[in-house]
Amino acid sequence: MLVYELIENIKKLPKNDLKIFLEWLENFEQELWDEEFEGDVKLGKLDKLAEQAIRDFRDGKCMKL
Repeated sequence: MLVYELIENIKKLPKNDLKIFLEWLENFEQELWDEEFEGDVKLGKLDKLAEQAIRDFRDGKCMKL
Protein backbone atom coordinates (compact mmCIF):
# COMPACT_ATOMS: atom_id res chain seq x y z
CA MET A 1 0.00 0.00 0.00
CA LEU A 2 2.86 2.38 0.68
CA VAL A 3 3.85 2.48 -3.00
CA TYR A 4 0.38 3.56 -4.04
CA GLU A 5 0.41 6.29 -1.41
CA LEU A 6 3.74 7.50 -2.77
CA ILE A 7 2.36 7.56 -6.29
CA GLU A 8 -0.62 9.62 -5.23
CA ASN A 9 1.61 12.08 -3.38
CA ILE A 10 3.96 12.37 -6.34
CA LYS A 11 1.00 13.24 -8.55
CA LYS A 12 0.27 16.17 -6.23
CA LEU A 13 3.76 17.68 -6.35
CA PRO A 14 4.19 21.14 -7.85
CA LYS A 15 6.05 21.04 -11.19
CA ASN A 16 9.32 22.35 -9.77
CA ASP A 17 9.30 19.81 -6.95
CA LEU A 18 8.38 17.06 -9.41
CA LYS A 19 11.36 18.01 -11.56
CA ILE A 20 13.68 17.80 -8.54
CA PHE A 21 12.21 14.45 -7.56
CA LEU A 22 12.55 13.01 -11.07
CA GLU A 23 16.19 14.09 -11.28
CA TRP A 24 16.85 12.44 -7.92
CA LEU A 25 15.03 9.28 -9.00
CA GLU A 26 17.03 9.03 -12.22
CA ASN A 27 20.31 9.38 -10.31
CA PHE A 28 19.17 6.83 -7.74
CA GLU A 29 18.25 4.36 -10.47
CA GLN A 30 21.64 4.83 -12.13
CA GLU A 31 23.41 4.16 -8.84
CA LEU A 32 21.42 0.95 -8.36
CA TRP A 33 22.25 -0.16 -11.91
CA ASP A 34 25.95 0.59 -11.37
CA GLU A 35 25.96 -1.46 -8.17
CA GLU A 36 24.24 -4.37 -9.91
CA PHE A 37 26.66 -4.19 -12.84
CA GLU A 38 29.69 -4.13 -10.53
CA GLY A 39 28.32 -7.13 -8.66
CA ASP A 40 27.78 -9.02 -11.90
CA VAL A 41 31.36 -8.26 -12.97
CA LYS A 42 32.75 -9.49 -9.63
CA LEU A 43 30.72 -12.70 -9.94
CA GLY A 44 32.01 -13.29 -13.47
CA LYS A 45 28.56 -13.07 -15.05
CA LEU A 46 29.93 -11.00 -17.95
CA ASP A 47 33.08 -13.03 -18.61
CA LYS A 48 31.61 -14.97 -21.56
CA LEU A 49 30.42 -11.76 -23.20
CA ALA A 50 33.83 -10.14 -22.74
CA GLU A 51 35.59 -13.19 -24.14
CA GLN A 52 33.30 -13.20 -27.18
CA ALA A 53 33.89 -9.49 -27.74
CA ILE A 54 37.65 -10.03 -27.64
CA ARG A 55 37.37 -12.95 -30.10
CA ASP A 56 35.23 -10.85 -32.43
CA PHE A 57 37.76 -8.02 -32.27
CA ARG A 58 40.70 -10.31 -32.99
CA ASP A 59 38.78 -11.92 -35.86
CA GLY A 60 38.20 -8.51 -37.43
CA LYS A 61 34.45 -8.59 -36.87
CA CYS A 62 34.43 -5.07 -35.40
CA MET A 63 34.34 -1.73 -37.14
CA LYS A 64 35.26 1.76 -36.06
CA LEU A 65 32.39 3.97 -35.03
